Amino acid sequence: MHQLTYGDIKAATDRIAGHIRPVTLAPIDPGAIRTAHRDPLDDRPEQPCEVWLALEFMQHTGSFKARGAQNFIQAYRDAGTLPDAGVTIASGGNAGLACAWAARQQGVHATVFLPTTAPAVKIAKLRGYGAEVRLVGTQYADALTACEDFAAATGALASHAYDHPLIAAGAGTLLEEIHQRIPGLDTVVVAVGGGGLFTGVATAARHHGIRTVAVEPDNCRALNAAIAAGRPVDVPVESVAADSLGARRASAMALAAARHEDVHSVLVPDAEIVRARRTLWDHRRIAVEHGAATALAALLTADPHTPHRDLPTRPATQARSYRPGSGEKVCVVLCGANTDPTDLVL
Repeated sequence: MHQLTYGDIKAATDRIAGHIRPVTLAPIDPGAIRTAHRDPLDDRPEQPCEVWLALEFMQHTGSFKARGAQNFIQAYRDAGTLPDAGVTIASGGNAGLACAWAARQQGVHATVFLPTTAPAVKIAKLRGYGAEVRLVGTQYADALTACEDFAAATGALASHAYDHPLIAAGAGTLLEEIHQRIPGLDTVVVAVGGGGLFTGVATAARHHGIRTVAVEPDNCRALNAAIAAGRPVDVPVESVAADSLGARRASAMALAAARHEDVHSVLVPDAEIVRARRTLWDHRRIAVEHGAATALAALLTADPHTPHRDLPTRPATQARSYRPGSGEKVCVVLCGANTDPTDLVL
């Protein structure tokens, strides 16, 4: 198992420079996010927290996945090892879009496998990028098996939605940009599916002394379950955010990145994810997918016993939200917006 390093992320930063869009950052209105309860003996003046939104859904293909896909294909292009059969990937949608986009940039063919539950908007976009789309099974794991068989039979280069060091390193370039743009950043909050974004972001964050809050839906808790078990394990997948966060198991790289005291694991219910997504629309006219809203839900969910920088971390299986401490600087990653927005317009 390759354990991601900060050097991997720096190499990715250099490799994809000029090929991806720099992240856009927007501050949340002061006072919109409540801070955590403090020790009553703490007589220091309370300072409001400072919360930023990383609008990574404005990235090429509508999600952060473009970073990893560009890094992956560019690395093989630079090494002269891109096969004539092109690239193939199994994806719930966003990684496939990114792979198809990066492949088109490099002039190679992309074959993308998706579960039949993938949103129609993502399938249409995939075909718009020139990819060959194959729908298999009802879960990501089904599509992955078909993709692996295809790669073995054709010699196509097999990419992965999250479990590859080049993919995770590309995702980690996002934190490098955020760190440069928000001096003194304390915490980054990210949604977790299989763990590619989390692995890259947490690895870069740890290098810079920034904590990472890993947020998952109650019923798509692959990383949370891996932390509790001490190894990657299969979990049920049933959530409103399953189309982008519905990995059956987290990567070993993600678990390795999570085994640090500067990482907090948080679970949120679907109702809070829906509410966070609606809040972004009502207050900012931002239409993100449920997976992106999952990260913000951690800061909006009410739980008086939540971890923050001045309190001990609760067990991974119990944390229900994250409340910033007094004066804490937080960045919430809104990772994708490949969604049908019609249910937001009443």
